[in-house]
Amino acid sequence: MTREEEFEDLRPLLFSIAYRILGSVSEAEDAVQEAWLRHEAAAARPASTKAYLSAVVTRISIDVLRSARLRREEYPGPWFPEPLLSDPYEDPARSAELADSLSMAALLLLERLSPLERAVFVLREVFGFGFPEIASAVGRSEAACRQLAVRARRHMDEGRPRFQADRIERERLAGRFLDAFRDGDVDALRELLAADVHLVSDSGGKAPQWGRGILGADNVARALATLLPPFVRIGGVVEPHEVNGQPGAIFRDRDGRVINTWTLDILDGQVQTIRTVVNPDKLGHVGPVADAWAIVHDAYHARRTTDRPEEPPAP
Repeated sequence: MTREEEFEDLRPLLFSIAYRILGSVSEAEDAVQEAWLRHEAAAARPASTKAYLSAVVTRISIDVLRSARLRREEYPGPWFPEPLLSDPYEDPARSAELADSLSMAALLLLERLSPLERAVFVLREVFGFGFPEIASAVGRSEAACRQLAVRARRHMDEGRPRFQADRIERERLAGRFLDAFRDGDVDALRELLAADVHLVSDSGGKAPQWGRGILGADNVARALATLLPPFVRIGGVVEPHEVNGQPGAIFRDRDGRVINTWTLDILDGQVQTIRTVVNPDKLGHVGPVADAWAIVHDAYHARRTTDRPEEPPAP
């Protein structure tokens, strides 16, 4: 097998490692490409190509994450990972860990960790690497990596909900929620939303957003019921789609261009959080991106022209 063939076989794994460390599709793809260039330029072939390339992409990702942390601290408004429609790496033996680590909630928890803790946690808890391999990848002793793993696991466990929703139950509830959303049924939406549900968006200051978000079942239900009718009138489409391993949706304009993505956090039979990514810089890998400002403008005018004169436009 040639170097290139070995690399292509490992590409899904390398991307999945880099994405979980970085929370960015574009940066993960760049890290994987840089790992290939280093592999191609190496004089000798490593004893284990998997171990070598996993270590290289991990080191690159740690360096990128260190430089990105300041930018994320200065990010305008909430910061969310770039949405991932499907994980290219599959491992039946670790399917639960892979799925759990891909969710928006888990990736946001990983943001609490230092770059080293995050890398060690991803390699150990998600992909099952041994501590000798991890030590080589991050440039620390095995003992230090064990300590990093314990600390990272503790931080992650503290932030996770105590009980996870069953996948089938979660998908069923998400289907009911999207049906109620399409129907504009405020009562049905309110019933499916947690009392303290949070609707929050990542616009990066480059697209419309709901300030710091909308809180509470009644407020969110009314906002959602108001949102859809004018959106549909201008040709908008809500496409149910799994996003980051969670129930979600892709919003598209009449030409099929991407406006934003949704992910739904579901727990205890209710939607706890709706996260929407509308920053155009984070959507290019999903498809051609729409002008969200133009969509809001057109939807507003569609609503104004169909409202009865005695009824003010919904907020």
